[in-house]
Amino acid sequence: MTAGPTNELPPVHEAWLPREHSLHRPRHGKRQLTALVSALVFFATPALMWVFGARADEIENHKLAAFPSITDGWGLFTGLDDWATDNLPFRGGAVDATEWISETFFGEPAPFDQGGGGTPTGPLPGSPAEEEPRQDQTDPTEGETDGTGQAGFRQVVNGTDGWMYYGSDAQSKCRPLQPLHQTITQLARLRHVVESSGRTFVLVLVPDKTTMVPEYLPVSYPGKDCAAPVTPQLWQQAVGLAGAVDMRPRLQAAADRYGKPVYYPQDTHWTSEGAIEMLRTIADEIRPGATKTWKVQRKDTSTVQADLPPLIGKKGQNQVVNYRLRPDGRYDRVRKNTTDLLNPRHITSKQLKGMIDQPTAVLGDSFLVGASGYLPAAFSDVTVQYYRGAENRPDDAVRTITDSEVVVLEVVERNVAAGAVAVLDQGFLDKLDQQLVKHPIR
Repeated sequence: MTAGPTNELPPVHEAWLPREHSLHRPRHGKRQLTALVSALVFFATPALMWVFGARADEIENHKLAAFPSITDGWGLFTGLDDWATDNLPFRGGAVDATEWISETFFGEPAPFDQGGGGTPTGPLPGSPAEEEPRQDQTDPTEGETDGTGQAGFRQVVNGTDGWMYYGSDAQSKCRPLQPLHQTITQLARLRHVVESSGRTFVLVLVPDKTTMVPEYLPVSYPGKDCAAPVTPQLWQQAVGLAGAVDMRPRLQAAADRYGKPVYYPQDTHWTSEGAIEMLRTIADEIRPGATKTWKVQRKDTSTVQADLPPLIGKKGQNQVVNYRLRPDGRYDRVRKNTTDLLNPRHITSKQLKGMIDQPTAVLGDSFLVGASGYLPAAFSDVTVQYYRGAENRPDDAVRTITDSEVVVLEVVERNVAAGAVAVLDQGFLDKLDQQLVKHPIR
């Protein structure tokens, strides 16, 4: 009896079958060998270069990826890519070469901040990253895409004369986490909750660099058209409905007085002059005329890393002018700036004329870093903290406010536009209201 056809596979490797056989599959030995050699070179090069003394530079806004541990399980293999990429010794030179080619032959900067799809990074290492607005389905910039799902938005907008701007200034207004009127309503409620307990509340709205120094912006950039109408609405509502202090005229007056903008060319933050102007404004809001005795004198200069260039694989520096601040006209009370503000930081200083002596809580974002060293010259008893702390440790933030007689909230324009202000969360406001009702100031 003749056996019929079967569905069993041949008892030999498919590569050994005759070429005419329907299941024949040739080996790809040469291609496989090339791939293996390439992978070996890619992963081994950083280690070999390290042995011979070459070191990679931190050209991006994060520390170099560490070699994955064997205890990471599969993470040992998935983490090799990041480690090898970060630790290529000559990556900085390659980035510079790419930038030169793009500028020379195409007349525009290389778009290093496009693509990737990884975890977004924000400016100012060591400070809380400002929240990235979510990408709603109803996108006012629909159709304006760069092929990465970012609707054309850039982390960094390159301006003229070497100026750079944070792309989130526009994106936050085009893609807010919640409607602007809702954020303004929450700010107004926070004021009501604090002032109803007998405490003083000062809301300071810090202008975005794109708002305060627009003269170096390019003629066109992603988000410009949809962000433009939001800006005047935001300031009108924040000042008129939430009672925010409008820092724009004050900062412009300071810029005219010092003969330069009060924002760094390659950083999203303001200069020491801007930070001091904010403190002067706050002190006079709490006690009108408090700063009449202040004397501000230039001390020295220092250099720190600018926060925007690393976002596109470059390096840049801020030339910081440091000042002495004598609240009584005689004694300097300035201390060193700090970025360690995730937890409440209580600072006391001997009371002098020109200083606010009431226990004060100052909650803010990364703009507080430049002002932190000058706080002891303006307040004799102050607790400073990032308002982001209200997310993970709401009880600490509530306690900081409850233990104070004056509450100051500093918030940058883009975070108001985005609705990314942790102390405005409904649950936090309810908890704060309950505690302040129990501990009023009379």
